[in-house]
Amino acid sequence: MAHVPHPTPPRSQPPKPALATAPNATPVVVGEEMTGAASVVRSLESVGADVIFGIPGGAILPVYDPLFDSSIRHVLVRHEQGAGHAAVGYAAATGKVGVCMATSGPGATNLVTPIADAHMDSVPIVAITGQVGASMIGTDAFQEADIVGITMPITKHSYLVTDPSEIPARIAEAFHIARTGRPGPVLVDIAKSAMQSNTTFTWPPAELDIPGYHPITKPHIKQIKEAARLLATARRPVLYVGGGVIRANASAELIELTNLSGAAAVTTLMARGALPDSHPQNVGMPGMHGSVPAVAALQRADLVVALGARFDDRVTGRLDSFAPGATIVHADIDPAEISKNRFADVPIVGDLKEVLADLTVELAQEQAQHGKPDLEEWWHTIDDLRTTYPLGWSPTADGLLAPQYVISRLGELAGPETIYAAGVGQHQMWAAQFIRYEHPRTWLNSGGLGTMGYAVPAAMGAKVGAPEKEVWAIDGDGCFQMTNQELATCALDDIPIKVAIINNSSLGMVRQWQTLFYDQRYSNTDLNTGHETARIPDFVKLAEAYGCVGLRCENAKDVDATIRKAQEIDDRPVVVDFVVSRDAMVWPMVPSGVSNDDIQYAQGIGPAFDRDE
Repeated sequence: MAHVPHPTPPRSQPPKPALATAPNATPVVVGEEMTGAASVVRSLESVGADVIFGIPGGAILPVYDPLFDSSIRHVLVRHEQGAGHAAVGYAAATGKVGVCMATSGPGATNLVTPIADAHMDSVPIVAITGQVGASMIGTDAFQEADIVGITMPITKHSYLVTDPSEIPARIAEAFHIARTGRPGPVLVDIAKSAMQSNTTFTWPPAELDIPGYHPITKPHIKQIKEAARLLATARRPVLYVGGGVIRANASAELIELTNLSGAAAVTTLMARGALPDSHPQNVGMPGMHGSVPAVAALQRADLVVALGARFDDRVTGRLDSFAPGATIVHADIDPAEISKNRFADVPIVGDLKEVLADLTVELAQEQAQHGKPDLEEWWHTIDDLRTTYPLGWSPTADGLLAPQYVISRLGELAGPETIYAAGVGQHQMWAAQFIRYEHPRTWLNSGGLGTMGYAVPAAMGAKVGAPEKEVWAIDGDGCFQMTNQELATCALDDIPIKVAIINNSSLGMVRQWQTLFYDQRYSNTDLNTGHETARIPDFVKLAEAYGCVGLRCENAKDVDATIRKAQEIDDRPVVVDFVVSRDAMVWPMVPSGVSNDDIQYAQGIGPAFDRDE
């Protein structure tokens, strides 16, 4: 098949973007005198920021004075990393831009991890940091750090502002860049001298002038038509759905295309909920810990339509053996992702909401002209795999709770309207596998960066953004100890999240690899959190010390009652210590560096399907 080239960009410059102003903001302010610090706050109000997660310090302190009288809610976190992850959780749950704020030096550098996390998972946040006075920049002044230089590889864009007159325009641009195109983090570093100087505030800025930033949103019709032709004629088609569908608010369009195409669909770790799990064509999650039907469908496909996915190594396994017989259609808002890892036979650059809508129209025309393809044999194969290799788990040998049972019951009792935020490791994979997701923006996790400590502050941010929702942080005992200080924030700021600690008294995923690949040599993975004789720390006591309700569950017969008790409490955060077996492992599994054909359904058990079929 002939390769369809990328669309040629237009020769004329597109119009400069208009500024989106908050509905409740004063539409126009001209020539109002104020300090640079007041200008920062007024600019944030004007772009629609309604909450900031942050902690004050010397260089950012001038902003905190006018913030005291602002309409913006400020959530005082206990660590800047918590502020960043809370902004990410807020943005992921609501679709709005999350905002975090920190002072210079160590305050700013503590934001590096959540900024990197937002960058990897395409989450729109704006980080506002204080910087030492302009005359002191470059002198190694107290609490000086070149945060613009440090974060340059992990932001969409970053600004150093030393002139107070630039503040409105830079903040307006930051929000525009963060939420348009492929969403991501933007840093605005503001010198203390600019905050303390007087300036004339005008809103909105004349126009946004961002040279070189012109995201392509409308897909090229030639690519769309070719993709529709392929989808109309493929015999083993798979829609490979990535997190970009959720970021583009394109779930409704995805459902329409899925229904029309008849294709199998797989939803990646970042796309859980983009297509309801109850949809009959949803085959499950692909990848290292994906379902056998999802992994096998990709390996056997003759057409893979990648939608907002990036052919990540955790999905593809050994890249040269991934979907070996498939023609690749790759649609993404970011042209840099096209053919980066896997060559795209049909590249489509554009906003997925528009791509999916256009593709559905063209596919309907193809089917009207040529009829629908016969996919009966393809679905017979997939359904046979579903029947033969369902997700499940084995009873624990030590008699302790099976973590999969705990998480599956939590999903059943809390239901699909709940927002779930997971840390990183075994509990993250079990939460992705055993909770059924019916809606987008109900599953939050650190997919690309794999950040331990993500769950509690992300859940906090999600609860602030969606206070009407029940929000559960599903965390491991290792992850929980990295950011549990934010329980104090939740208790004091009326943010009643619920935390389920899947406590296997160890760094579970690392221990699993030690079991499988390091001859059961458990070097430095025992955390001692689940031992009856010496629980260090005792999570129930720790929760109570933070002003939360602490519960513990160690028996299967108590799981439902414990979850229901946690659900009944809505005036304080709740922490539930589920003491589970440390020997439970995540299956299926594709070991790192091997082909997806070598997926293991359970330890020592590989699917007996014909890989050459």
